Amino acid sequence: MTTKEERLSFLEEMKDVRRIRKPNRAEVTTPRELTPGHLERQRAAVEKPARDTNPLTSDMVEPLTAHDILSWQRPGIQHGVFRKLRLGQYPIEARLDLHRMTVEQSRREVFRFIGDCVRYGLRSVIILHGKGERNPDGIAQLKSYLAKWLPELDDVLAFHSAQKHHGGTGAVYVMVRKSDRDKQHNRELHGSR
Repeated sequence: MTTKEERLSFLEEMKDVRRIRKPNRAEVTTPRELTPGHLERQRAAVEKPARDTNPLTSDMVEPLTAHDILSWQRPGIQHGVFRKLRLGQYPIEARLDLHRMTVEQSRREVFRFIGDCVRYGLRSVIILHGKGERNPDGIAQLKSYLAKWLPELDDVLAFHSAQKHHGGTGAVYVMVRKSDRDKQHNRELHGSR
């Protein structure tokens, strides 16, 4: 219960308060029926397959054996830089293991991996593809596809089969281009335009 003093104090505090004449409510209406055009757009959005931006294909490739060495570099890569890559002298910043993956899974993973390397500024990476020695026909399937795919990716500057302690001919060192952010940082750091 309130005392007389509390009530008077309350009325004193409320003396300037005025009643709101207009209702302060939102009008809620029932949704209109969806038009056939709206329904068609919804259906098309759900059914439309996502566009595959991956340029790598799983078409036929030149078959390679377990002991073939992979080696490739873009024009303009310095001899000393490629030599260090070939000898495994750059620290490995990331690795992708394709063992037990299908060609299609590998295609997606290689494309995603190289894109992630550029995005995160990883320049020297390794891809483990296996030698394919257990294949009855002697063809190293994933290795053959990698030899085709890597030069097709603009972000790949060079690659070479790994040293024995990193997997030998069952793995490949990959040199990835700098991200635009890293290029800009180097320009600012060294004062070039």
